[in-house]
Amino acid sequence: MNTILIGVIIANVLISYKGFNDPAFFRKYEFHVGSIRSGEQIRMLSSGFLHVDMMHLVFNMLTLWFFAPVVLNWLGTFSFVLVYFGSLIFGSLLTMLFHKNDYSYRAVGASGAVTGVLYSAILLQPDMMLGIFFVIPIPAYLFGILYLLYSIYGMKAKNDNIGHTAHFGGAVGGYLITLIKEPSLLMDHTLMTILLAIPILILFVMAKMDKL
Repeated sequence: MNTILIGVIIANVLISYKGFNDPAFFRKYEFHVGSIRSGEQIRMLSSGFLHVDMMHLVFNMLTLWFFAPVVLNWLGTFSFVLVYFGSLIFGSLLTMLFHKNDYSYRAVGASGAVTGVLYSAILLQPDMMLGIFFVIPIPAYLFGILYLLYSIYGMKAKNDNIGHTAHFGGAVGGYLITLIKEPSLLMDHTLMTILLAIPILILFVMAKMDKL
């Protein structure tokens, strides 16, 4: 049992619990474009430890618990920390990029960091099988591709309260940091590495064409 992983989960639980019971604390540290643009950059990090409710928190921590061991076993503790916090920051940066003019935009959750860990695990072990709703089996690489394509749809549709941009940014962070730490994947899993990059390319092409 890795102490760093346990520490990250405990930090999420304690800070989220504080936010559940203290609205002023929650508002002070949530992701809020207007506040960040006025100089409160700490929100880009602190918002990743706040959650809307217990279900949101449990889902993120369970996903982290399932996939973090893959990253820890392949890359080690230090690189896991880089993937987790790097993905959190990538998610916040991409969110700022896409919502910089929406001063009222707010978001919370560890989803960007967790999605980065998930995408890192998929890149490291693309042939593992995942279960949609814990029942329907699907190859990890296919799940990763479909998940990011769904995130692009969510970013374009804007018809729910899910932070799709942070999810996508987190996945980009996890993907890039993992390749930097383990460049042999480009040779060992060339096809999978290319396939997993396709949604990322689609997003930036659509953004360039102003289709989002």
